[in-house]
Amino acid sequence: MNWPYLHTLINHFPIILTVVGAAALASALIWRKRGAWLYALATLTLAGLAAYPAFLTGDEAADVMRRRWYVVRSMIESHEESADLALWVLLVMGAVSAYGWWRMTRREPGSLPPRWVRLVVLFATLASLGAVTYTAWLGGRIVHDSPRLLQVPPGFDTTTPPRSGTPTR
Repeated sequence: MNWPYLHTLINHFPIILTVVGAAALASALIWRKRGAWLYALATLTLAGLAAYPAFLTGDEAADVMRRRWYVVRSMIESHEESADLALWVLLVMGAVSAYGWWRMTRREPGSLPPRWVRLVVLFATLASLGAVTYTAWLGGRIVHDSPRLLQVPPGFDTTTPPRSGTPTR
């Protein structure tokens, strides 16, 4: 197993947990149910916890990917800069969500989080959604939109369809 592969496996956790947590948060804000709040805060806390492993594997994967012929270095650097910001935004969201979760279960059992906690979680979640979405988009572009892969290598026949899924030469 190598770092790019490991990063590809791990990087989806903070993204998916943030999206699911944001949907749960929206339902908690609408219906004001304790269970929805607990689920939303727990999911957003897990998203914050998943941010660092994704960042760590991405940092190691970047070193490997810079040596690949088809990767444009500036695309990696853009993704890295965005990932730096996303890491901190997710960590703040996770910490605030963990505090709200703790407060609901230990300090004020049976109640919803205070209004200020709800607002901070909402804004941190919106910022996290934006950060992970943009970072994921930039990460996908590294390979999927690489201009070097859009060019047909010399010797490949593009006029006839390949047989059995293999390229013709």
